[in-house]
Formats: sequence, C-alpha cells, structure tokens
Amino acid sequence: METRITELLGIRYPVIQGGMAWVAENNLAAAVSAAGGLGLIGGANAPGEAVREYIRKVKEVTDKPFGVNVMLMSPYADEVAKVIVEEGVKVVTTGAGDPEKYMRMWKEAGVKVMPVVSSVALARRMEKYGADAVVAEGMESGGHIGEATTMTLVPQVVDAVSIPVIAAGGIGDGRGIAAAFMLGAEAVQMGTRFLVAKECTVHQNYKDRVIKAKDIDSTVTGRTHGHPVRCLRNQMTREYLKMEAEGKSFEELEYMTLGTLRRAVQEGDVTRGTVMAGQIAGMVSKEQTCQEIIEEIVGQAEKLLKLN
Repeated sequence: METRITELLGIRYPVIQGGMAWVAENNLAAAVSAAGGLGLIGGANAPGEAVREYIRKVKEVTDKPFGVNVMLMSPYADEVAKVIVEEGVKVVTTGAGDPEKYMRMWKEAGVKVMPVVSSVALARRMEKYGADAVVAEGMESGGHIGEATTMTLVPQVVDAVSIPVIAAGGIGDGRGIAAAFMLGAEAVQMGTRFLVAKECTVHQNYKDRVIKAKDIDSTVTGRTHGHPVRCLRNQMTREYLKMEAEGKSFEELEYMTLGTLRRAVQEGDVTRGTVMAGQIAGMVSKEQTCQEIIEEIVGQAEKLLKLN
C-alpha cells in the first residue's frame, strides 16, 4: 500500500493515528510508529516543555517516524511550534486554527506539515502556503467537527488540490481504508480505533465505554454556538443539550465542560466527563495492540483493493 504519503513520511502503512488531546501521548505514538503507521503526540494545551518530554520519550523507544499535532488555539502553540524544530520532529499536523505563521520556520527545518481541514477553501489555502498534505476530516470524527461528511469532503478536496489528501472521520477498519482510497485519499487518520489500543493510557472506564457503544450512542454538543463537539451520550451531554435547547449562553455551556475531557480520560468519569469518540465507536469491540490493529485493518483493505 505504497502511496505519496508513505513515501513522504517514510512509513510502511498509510495509517496515521489522530493527535487526540489528553490521549495521544508518547506511549501510543511510539507504539503506532513502531507498528508501521505514523504515531502522533497530541500537543493539546500542554506547555512546550511537556511536549518536549513526550518527544524525547518516543525517541527512546523507537527510531521510526512520528509527529506532533499542534492545537493552534492553545496558549502554548508558539512554544510547541519551536520545540518541534528544536527536537528535530519531522512531521506536524495542525488543528483548531491557521498554521501560516509557523509555516516558514517549519519548512526551513524540513518539517512535513499536514493541516487538518474541514473545507475545500481551507485545503486550497493550506496548499498555497506550502502544506505537504492535508487531512480532510469529516464530521463523523470524535471531538471538534465541521459540517461536511467524509464521503463528501474527501473527493472534493482531492479534486481541489494537487498535494496528497489523508481521509479522517468515520474510518475504523479496512473497509474504511478501501473506501477512502476509492475517494482519492492516499492515507487515513484514525482516532477512535486507537482509543482502545492496549498501549493507550486512557482510563479503562473510557475504553470500556467505547467498546460497549452502540451505533446510536454518538451525539454532538455545541452546534448552536458554532463549536460542535462529537462525544458519547452520558449524563453530562444530556444536561448540556438541555441547557443548549434552553438558549443558555456559550460562556455558561463552556464553563459546564471545563476539565471534563481530562476527567473522563484520566479519572475514568464517563458519566459526567466528556467521552470524545467518533461515530465508528459502535464498530469497536475489543482491545488490541497497535500492531494487531494496524495489521488487521491493512490486511482487510488489501483484500478489498485486491493488492494481495
């Protein structure tokens, strides 16, 4: 399954792990990279020095390529952007903002830049400013989402840019990879499937909630205020959606969710915490190692695409 993405990044399989906040730390990133995919450290709201520590820990256990996801809304984004260059990280994905101010610094350092986009216009803009590839993420994904679905977004982005496109959102097995390739993508990014990887350090309650999820357990909060977030239904989402329907302000709703992702990931509170997961959670049925996940999904895709 060699594509422009596997060549660009120096990876064996066209599978990229999502840079999930509070989830994508050094253990998961290193395991995905060692298994032939591209592991990502999720910068989230972590200070630069914390991200530096994660980077060095990955380097201690694997010499395979890995990257860092920079959340551009973070108050530490400037720090993290510099740490990436100082530590010789070769791949960056970006989200929640515009990476243009860092592009020159990253490109001069030989960093491959792959912004996450949710529209054709943003994809074109990122190509114009020197992005090496884009991650076209549909609204099926967990966490902060756009409006377009993966099925509609990916082919339109593929048609609009000449750089490689990575499909994300709603992809959890080899069928998803094969479908993404048919749409013109040259790699996939997956988050939810890796939530239940054995190397993933999220609380067991979080993993169990994903494994037990049904197809109808996904919901979206924050649509009325323009900040939609996909997560699994629980007491917190029910209260949030009730308050949202009552017309509560964005500030009131934001205050309600402060720290709830960390509470779910680290403390295992899947009742009042935010359990971010994509719509494919209903397809996830077991814990596996990253090696097992990648080999299984790539094997499925190769059969469907008649590559073996």
